[in-house]
Amino acid sequence: MKQLSFLSTMFFSVLLTIGVLSCSKDTEVLVDTAAPQGSFSATRSGNIIEQNATGSKGAVQIGKDSKGVDFLKFGSDFTTVLATGTVSVYMSTSSTFKADPGKGNPDLKLVGFVKSNGEMYIKLASSVESKFTHLILWCGSANVPFGNAELK
Repeated sequence: MKQLSFLSTMFFSVLLTIGVLSCSKDTEVLVDTAAPQGSFSATRSGNIIEQNATGSKGAVQIGKDSKGVDFLKFGSDFTTVLATGTVSVYMSTSSTFKADPGKGNPDLKLVGFVKSNGEMYIKLASSVESKFTHLILWCGSANVPFGNAELK
């Protein structure tokens, strides 16, 4: 009986502690480092041209946030089929996808994946070199381009 009383007291203490911690006024603010901090300022922009009847369209921009971090931004009007991580996003020196699996293509740079339709940001590892004048949406599983945009 003493053990049951002891366990009941311990259980009540744990519940009380959880209750006090969950009701505290100190809230932790999490910062999403994949999203721009402060304002986003575009340096180049373009509009996606659909390819292969994929419904791909919308505005895209390259720019920096208030902290100087580089991002690729898809506008709220962005849409494409298979926006579930299947479509790859490349920066390119032309509107044509030219992979070279054996050697690699220095004129083609993978920057991320389309995870959803609508506004979306992709944090870039570094500034996009000026030689990369186009964005290409590429579906590797179907081996077809879904769209491209010239960035000016």
